[in-house]
Amino acid sequence: MRQIVGPDMCPCPGASVYGVDTTGGAHLGSIRLCRLWGGTGRLNLRVMLPTWRGVSVNTCIGRRALIKAGGVGMVLAVTVAARAQAWPSKPIRLVVPQAAGGGSDTIARFVGERLAASLQQSVVVENKPGAAGMLGAEIVKTSSADGYTMLLSSIDTITAPLVSKRRPFDGAHDFAHITQLTASHNVWLVGPSFTGNSMADLVAAARSQPGKIDFASSGVGSMQHLSGAMLERMANLSLNHVPYRGGPPAFTDLVGGRIPVMVSGMQGALPQIRSGKVRALAVTGGRRAAVLPDVPTVSEALGIVDYEALNWQALLYPVGTPQVIVDRVSSEVVKILAQGDVRQRLAEMGYEPLGNTSAQFTQAALADQKRWAAVIQAANISSE
Repeated sequence: MRQIVGPDMCPCPGASVYGVDTTGGAHLGSIRLCRLWGGTGRLNLRVMLPTWRGVSVNTCIGRRALIKAGGVGMVLAVTVAARAQAWPSKPIRLVVPQAAGGGSDTIARFVGERLAASLQQSVVVENKPGAAGMLGAEIVKTSSADGYTMLLSSIDTITAPLVSKRRPFDGAHDFAHITQLTASHNVWLVGPSFTGNSMADLVAAARSQPGKIDFASSGVGSMQHLSGAMLERMANLSLNHVPYRGGPPAFTDLVGGRIPVMVSGMQGALPQIRSGKVRALAVTGGRRAAVLPDVPTVSEALGIVDYEALNWQALLYPVGTPQVIVDRVSSEVVKILAQGDVRQRLAEMGYEPLGNTSAQFTQAALADQKRWAAVIQAANISSE
C-alpha cells in the first residue's frame, strides 16, 4: 500500500503512517479515503462521533488537515463532547460565598455529600465570604467553564449586584443555571418593645408615625431589607430601616427591646420564635410556611395581592459550561432532592426543597431580577 505522510495523512486513531487500517475498516490512512471523512474531505459525523468518543482531537488531528477538510468547527464540537463525556475525572469545587456554619454552608455540605456519592467523585466545599456574597460569585464567574467549579448561590447573587455601585456581574446572565435547591420565607418579627400583635397593628403604627418605627435587617440590600422596602411600597407606608452586620446583633437588640421590629430569614428566626423571646407576625411567601403553620402570610394579614419575598439557594456554573454537564448535575441533584430523608432534613431547617431544570431556573432568575430591580430603584437602595 502507498505510504501516506504529510498533511494528507489520516489523523484518525488506528491509522498508521503507512495507511494500514487497524480498526476494522474505518480508517484507510488518507483524509480523501478515510470513511470518517466520507471519502470527500468532509467529516462524516455519524461515523466519526462513536469512533472518536473520548479522543483528544487536539493531539490526533493536524491543523493543516483540519483546515483542508473544512472541519475545524465540527472537530471543536467533538472535543467539547469528548471532554464532557469524561466528566467528572477530578474533584469538583463547590464555592459557598458565605462563612462556614450558616444555612447556605449547611445546604452545600449536605447536598455536596450526596452529589459526590451520585457522581462517584469528590465534591470539595470552599467558603469564600465577603461583599454580600459577591466575592465568591466572582471567583466562580471567572473560573474555567469545565464543570469543575460550582457556586452555591442564593437570591443575593441576583440582588446584590443591583444594589452595589460597583456591579461586578449580572446575576441572571453571567452564570449557567443548574437548579434551584431550596426556598424559604422571611419572617416579620416584633420584640417586647412593640405592643401590637399583628401586621395590621404594625401598619397602623407606621402610618400614625411615618418614618418613626424602626425595623432591623441583616444589612443594606439584604432580602430582609428588600422585604421591608416592598411592604413600604405596596402598603403605602414609611418605616425606618436599621441595617445590622448580620442577624445575631439585630436579634440581640430586638430581644433586648432596643429595636421594635425585625425582618429575619426563617433559619435565624425559628429558635427565637420557639423560645418565646420574639413574636412572628407574618411570613413573606405566597403561602404559609410549613414550620409556622399558624402564622399568616403578609398577603393574608393585610390583603395585599402579590406580596412575596422568598430566599432561595441554587447551584450555578460559569457561563460556557457544556450544557450536557449542566443538565447532568441538574438531573442528579433533582433526584437527591426527591429523597425522603433529604426533604425531611431540609424541612426541619425551614427550607422547602425545589429542584427544577436549568431552563426553568433561568426563567425564575430573570423574573426575580426584573422584580427586585424595580423595588431597589423605587426605594433608591444602594451600597458601596
